[in-house]
Amino acid sequence: MRLADELDWTIDIRNPIMQWSSDAQNRLDVDEAVYSESLTTDAELRTIGGEDIIRVQRSGYDFFMYRRAQNTNNLFIIYVGVAIAIGILFLNYLLVNRMLDPVRLLRRGAERIQNGDLSYRVKSNRQDELGELTESINHMADSLQSMLEAKRQLLMAISHELRTPITKAKLRMELMPDNEEKNQLKEDIDEIDLLISDLLEAERLNNEHAVLVSESVKFAEFIQGVTEQFSDYEAGLTLEMPEEDQEFTIDKLRVRLLITNLLNNAMRHGEENPISVKVSFEDGKGIVEVIDRGEGISEEHLSQISEPFYRADSSRQRNTGGFGLGLYLCRLISQAHGGEMIISSKIGDGTHITVNLPRHPPRSEPA
Repeated sequence: MRLADELDWTIDIRNPIMQWSSDAQNRLDVDEAVYSESLTTDAELRTIGGEDIIRVQRSGYDFFMYRRAQNTNNLFIIYVGVAIAIGILFLNYLLVNRMLDPVRLLRRGAERIQNGDLSYRVKSNRQDELGELTESINHMADSLQSMLEAKRQLLMAISHELRTPITKAKLRMELMPDNEEKNQLKEDIDEIDLLISDLLEAERLNNEHAVLVSESVKFAEFIQGVTEQFSDYEAGLTLEMPEEDQEFTIDKLRVRLLITNLLNNAMRHGEENPISVKVSFEDGKGIVEVIDRGEGISEEHLSQISEPFYRADSSRQRNTGGFGLGLYLCRLISQAHGGEMIISSKIGDGTHITVNLPRHPPRSEPA
């Protein structure tokens, strides 16, 4: 009995005149055991109910050893322990998830503000530190919105005020005799006038209340008409058109400005290589691709190239007459139509700009 307790096994001893077990209550009917394999000439391994039984025969005695009762108890304890652990983990998950809900709300709000939605405010009724953080984020958005609106109003006012002296300068220039100095002065005044026009247009489009003046046009035909203005480009411009045209509602003046800016940009940086323009339709969208084979844009500048006044190479841009507003305007016009502009480029491989415009812009009024 002591040996059975120390080994944590059940031991049965049988002979023709007696039967003894160290655990009579959990005793197995070993006669039903199925022979499995011989261990030695005197021992064999049997199984019953999935349990292994060692049987040793010697001098008319049968010795049986097994651990069924203890295994069953151990498995039960293991199952209960696993169930309790799973329950605790699930409760912890629910608790942590609930604690993280306000943090996720703050993160989503901060992302929307980061993406330019300065009118968004994070909602929270908490009175703890997270509530104070929410209030600080909302105050920050208020300050940014007020600051940008003040900047926009100032820029609009200055641009409008500059119109008068520019107009006077143009009139006085017309009275000058024709010479090289007059031609240079005209180029400078036209450049300033173009910058003012671009600034005003950018601020109009950047306003959340900006409305497009839309007309129904044959999309591919309209793009073709814009590209014809660049037919004298010496390096050559190829146009790929779809087999069938489709009706689109667009702001003609602004889409014309969009395509014109893209083509001017391609010619400016195409290093006198041919330019390709492709028009197609996919999923209800009109797609315009402008591809140049110039020097390309490095990856470090690619994400910022459509930001206002950004120059990847400031000295080169000045020499070529760029202000850093062309692609910015293109992006604003695309977004105002509910579309997008995608720029891909590699140094030495040129630049590929794709504009997707939906069939109907979200904010428009009839022309």
